[in-house]
Amino acid sequence: MGKKLSEMTLEELWQLFPIYLTEHQLCWQRWYSEEEGILRKALPATAGISHIGSTAIPSIWAKPIVDILVEIPKESHLLDYKASIINAGYICMSQSENRLSFNKGYTEHGFAERVFHLHLRYAGDNDELYFRDFLIEFPETAKEYEKLKLSLWKEYEHNRDAYTNAKTEVVKKYTTQAKKKYGNRY
Repeated sequence: MGKKLSEMTLEELWQLFPIYLTEHQLCWQRWYSEEEGILRKALPATAGISHIGSTAIPSIWAKPIVDILVEIPKESHLLDYKASIINAGYICMSQSENRLSFNKGYTEHGFAERVFHLHLRYAGDNDELYFRDFLIEFPETAKEYEKLKLSLWKEYEHNRDAYTNAKTEVVKKYTTQAKKKYGNRY
């Protein structure tokens, strides 16, 4: 029997869970909808549950990982939600005062068929919604973003942090444009 995920170094985890991209899959929306239903039953009242990340953007290549944003009321406490999310099959990956991140679908043998990243935040901490909507509304911008991701894929296949950091400037640029365009949509 191999190591437990909790015993692996970051480098070992990156080897076991490399970055890989695939063409957009119609099943991602269904996976999100099914997982949203599970979360709505498992969690106390939330301000919103949303499909974010590249799997929410039709027609672009993405890591086959469904990102979910759960926004809770500002008067709530993040830790009040933690046990319910863990009971829904997630592993808490990081925790700060204003954010918790969870993963589901990671095994000692690699990715499961369905993989989810859940981002638990206070209502209003939702830049990803603006970015998502902007790329959906402007498919040519989405294709530019896809081109960037494809160019970074092999270089950072085993370094998720570097892959994410290499996209940050572009993500911030389009998020800023989206916030100007959409105002207080969220």
